[in-house]
Amino acid sequence: MGNNRENLAAAFAGESQASRKYLYFAEKAEQEGHKRVARLFRAAAEAETVHARNHLRAMQGIGSTAENLQDALRGEYHEFTEMYPEFIKGAESEGQLLAMKSFEMANKVEQIHHTLYYEALKNLLGPEPAEVKTFYVCQVCGHTVEGETPVKCPICGAAQKAFKAVA
Repeated sequence: MGNNRENLAAAFAGESQASRKYLYFAEKAEQEGHKRVARLFRAAAEAETVHARNHLRAMQGIGSTAENLQDALRGEYHEFTEMYPEFIKGAESEGQLLAMKSFEMANKVEQIHHTLYYEALKNLLGPEPAEVKTFYVCQVCGHTVEGETPVKCPICGAAQKAFKAVA
């Protein structure tokens, strides 16, 4: 197997994916009326999150807030300039319209995240702290806004009620 850094990165990715997947499984179990199974999935998701955090710490992947913002900027930039454009082309060439739409929405939102991180870094390094506002995330496409929700999501067209507050 790879070196320790590669192993930690693979473990972090796997635990992170498992955590999110189990939360979605919990939603489905809840919808089907299986409350105990939903709780089990949520508990396992929390445990996987602990594992992921431990692996990231072992990789020394959590820096100062400024370093973390710079890391996030690099990641978002890569996603919307390289990763998603390639994924979109591939999905289109294979006629996978659902995947293509998912990639296109994510690509647009990653550009917005890049801008939000850039502004946060500027404010962090500036003379005065930025006003703390609530962020809202469209539950259809992930569009992220600060302060107030739009009447209609500009990315996917979802109604205002599709936005979830994130404190």
